[in-house]
Amino acid sequence: MALRATEIGDVLRQQIAGFEQQMSVTNVGTVVDIGDGVARVFGLSQVMASELVEFTKDGTLGLALNLGEDSVGVIVMGDYQTIEEGDEVRSTGAVASVPVGDALLGRVVDALGRPIDGKGPIQTTSTRPIERIAPGVIQRANVSQAMQTGIIAIDAMTNVGRGQRELIIGDRQTGKSAIAIDTIINQRGGDVTCIYVAIGQKRAQIAQVTRILEEYGALEHTIVVAASASEPAALQYIAPFAGTAMGEEFMETGRDALIIYDDLSKHAQAYREVSLLLRRPPGREAYPGDVFYLHSRLLERSAKLSEENGGGSLTSLPIIETQASDVSAYIPTNVISITDGQIYLEPDLFYAGVRPAVNAGLSVSRVGSAAQIKAMSRVAGRLRLDLANYRSLAAFAQFGASDLDASTRNQLEVGQRLTEILKQPQYHPLPVEEEVAILWAGTNGMLSDVPVERVGAFKDQYLEYLRTVKPDVLRRIATEKALPDDLVDALRKATEEFKATAGFGGTRGASAGTAAAAAR
Repeated sequence: MALRATEIGDVLRQQIAGFEQQMSVTNVGTVVDIGDGVARVFGLSQVMASELVEFTKDGTLGLALNLGEDSVGVIVMGDYQTIEEGDEVRSTGAVASVPVGDALLGRVVDALGRPIDGKGPIQTTSTRPIERIAPGVIQRANVSQAMQTGIIAIDAMTNVGRGQRELIIGDRQTGKSAIAIDTIINQRGGDVTCIYVAIGQKRAQIAQVTRILEEYGALEHTIVVAASASEPAALQYIAPFAGTAMGEEFMETGRDALIIYDDLSKHAQAYREVSLLLRRPPGREAYPGDVFYLHSRLLERSAKLSEENGGGSLTSLPIIETQASDVSAYIPTNVISITDGQIYLEPDLFYAGVRPAVNAGLSVSRVGSAAQIKAMSRVAGRLRLDLANYRSLAAFAQFGASDLDASTRNQLEVGQRLTEILKQPQYHPLPVEEEVAILWAGTNGMLSDVPVERVGAFKDQYLEYLRTVKPDVLRRIATEKALPDDLVDALRKATEEFKATAGFGGTRGASAGTAAAAAR
């Protein structure tokens, strides 16, 4: 069938009328040099600071960090060995962001929020930029609600409040990560969501932490953000910011979240590596001059929001590793000055079997009893001072214990028993009502006739007795959060009944216990 010329013209006119050309303008640059995970790119004149760029050769992402007059310093967030000089780089127009929301709970993700646990994609469409300005003064509220760690030594002496930043500091292998993991385990069945950020750790160690959390039923309310030692320094640098963005999603929707940075020493080292490769001028210990600002802008994002802003909170427990117990080094002093207190773990105590090895003299919480329940502040009021005095006396008494007066010997006996009470096995956090009960017994002379070597057994059996025989006493402490006189009488009666039935009792040290109770 032959087409007439007029029909052909009509078809062409219809096609032209329906033609829409999609024009897109892309900012493109060229790699000038590449090495050690840092690329210098010529072009990209419209790129923003902290914008994601894409290496078109293999789709690897990079982060624009240095904006120069004629070139841009890009840190490569992936394998940089396939990138060569002359490769094309495109701006994405997007600032570095990570997925957020409840869909991440129970998952292990990398620093960009991509799942690495083999459980499939994360079903969420919500994202947040990894960098943002911290909440202002007017948006915040006072820290007044306790964040229970389940560790007696911390909840009693250096308590953590919701919205607080409490530093965990100590030498290598002194139990810093153990405190963080126990705190996450203690949030089981509660209303606190946890984010664990692993920076520069071995992959086997991160896998072990994940298995422990899963074994104790804590992974379902936890997000694990992993930037292992084998990852590029760029990913280790952005990992804590990514984890904080995930936590802010819960805080700004009126919920409570807890974030662990394990650890910020390796984070500072990763930032130093990136900065030196970008030719930024080095300062003290070769760290760049803005390393203080690096951690302050990160930790200031943890806050307790006012009721007008939802009332949510983000609590942070940053971890810092010291070298030879030197807390006056550059990074430790920086983070100490930013945070609201520190939990110092002493190697000598750790090797002596006092675990957790919390040094009562150097550890402090700047929030104080404002974030403790009344029952805890009542029984733990003098605990930190008594332990600090005991440890100074113990160092003095080892030269001649026989020449000590009765008052000093009494202080040593009380301190020994309090030290035994504060010892706690790993992965066994205690509810706050049980902490209050055993501390009340220890600070009111109820253990004065129990030999020091049997205090640990007394503690375990006493708490089991309260759980099974006197659960109403524990229930009242948990609900009332205070110790009225009638509850103290019930606690004293329960303790005396336990000592009579369990065989813990006698007259040994009774006068010392009476003196200790009278002093309180």
